[in-house]
Amino acid sequence: MDLIDAPEDGLNSPEFTVTELSGAIKRVIEGEFAHVRIKGEVGRVSRPRSGHIYLDLKDDRAVISGVIWKGVSARLQTQPEEGMEVVATGRITTFGGQSKYQIVIEDIKPAGMGALMALLEKRKKMLDSEGLFDPARKRPLPYLPEVIGVVTSPSGAVIRDILHRLRDRFPRKVLMWPVAVQGEKCAPEVTRAIEGFNAMTPGGALPRPDLLIVARGGGSVEDLWGFNEESVARAAAASDIPLISAVGHETDTTLIDYVSDKRAPTPTAAAELAVPVRHELIAWLEGQDARMRQALSQGLTRRDQRLRDMARALPRAESLLDTPRQRLDMLSARLGPALIAGVQRRKVRLADIGGVLRPAALQRSVNLERRRLQETGARLDPALQRRLDVARDQLTSKTQRFRPAVLVQDHARQSRAFASLISRLSGAGQRNIATWRGRITAAERLRKTLGYEATLERGFAVVRSGGTLVTDTKTAKAASTLDIQFADGRVTVGGKAPARKTASKPPDQGSLF
Repeated sequence: MDLIDAPEDGLNSPEFTVTELSGAIKRVIEGEFAHVRIKGEVGRVSRPRSGHIYLDLKDDRAVISGVIWKGVSARLQTQPEEGMEVVATGRITTFGGQSKYQIVIEDIKPAGMGALMALLEKRKKMLDSEGLFDPARKRPLPYLPEVIGVVTSPSGAVIRDILHRLRDRFPRKVLMWPVAVQGEKCAPEVTRAIEGFNAMTPGGALPRPDLLIVARGGGSVEDLWGFNEESVARAAAASDIPLISAVGHETDTTLIDYVSDKRAPTPTAAAELAVPVRHELIAWLEGQDARMRQALSQGLTRRDQRLRDMARALPRAESLLDTPRQRLDMLSARLGPALIAGVQRRKVRLADIGGVLRPAALQRSVNLERRRLQETGARLDPALQRRLDVARDQLTSKTQRFRPAVLVQDHARQSRAFASLISRLSGAGQRNIATWRGRITAAERLRKTLGYEATLERGFAVVRSGGTLVTDTKTAKAASTLDIQFADGRVTVGGKAPARKTASKPPDQGSLF
């Protein structure tokens, strides 16, 4: 071998590392496709926690991966959804970690009016299936709201039309939340405005509105698209405050119109729906006041006439008092003599009672009661002594019954009676046992007499074949083996089994031979 070997064919080309080759490809592709616009259908869409959006753009023959960085996705006017026809603007680059190329999307828009309408129909079906369009969930508007919240642009003619119409009909307090009504900031700002009004505290320093109006002037589908976003529709549906949508002209319809509690064809019409006409309300109140006054007047007139009619039917007050006045005069005339007679009767009775209560009579009564008390006291001591003697005798007799000797005698007597009872019961039991043993013996003899074993001892036999009783000659002739039971054992005929002697067993049914 030479000191310097000749190079082999094909070994003079430069060598690249994987990273160098991947970087070279990346520079070539990014240099050739620095700015491209791709039209296709959105396939798989992935939104990880990082905030980036990963998706596929495809047509009927090829697929290219795409990525939308977090900062760009927040500024997009239209968020990509699966199945949506879009035009994506960006640059082509490669991802060396997986040896694939992709488009870094900087802007994405629906591919024409047809794509927007298809996306709108898809969102309508989804929200309708969730029940957000159900008329039953729509709330009535307050008749005369104290505070009205308006979500619209501060620089447009819409807010001036609403304020002017409210001032003409019925001036109310108005809180305006300024928002962008078109472009990429429209949907998030309108959503935050609706949620912000609902987050206010009722009765706070900044009062919470009683009614919301979301308004915008007319425009194209693209201009009104912010009110077709899902976030706006869901915020309007979740609003605790009744909401009127007044987006576009009468022919324009957006998703917020379906979920709102009331749709107005124009912002001016929304103001008319929000409040009544003050002059008409005052005229109506005046009419109601006149009707009430007239009704009260007519009612008082009818009641006055009825009272007069009833008064004419009543008797005069003088005639009502004549009879009671005459009765009072008669009773007044009788009162004096009756009082004098009553006093005289009480004097006579007092004199009679006073004669009985003389001192001498009272002394005699006291002496009589004293003698009775002394006689009763004299009889009380002997009676108590006799009662005490009787109680003492009773106690003595009862005490004698509980002396030890008496108790021992009583115990001995009861023991003898108990032993006698035990003896009698034992004898009766032995007699009953003997009687029952005799009955059992007789029943056993009767059983043996009636059993078939006794019949076997008289020369009969029981014939079986295969465990079945043989009761006729036909069955016996057809059987291959016969098992014959005698009084002293069994014999098998026609088989090899030896004769065996077993305990007697009654046959189920059959004949004895």
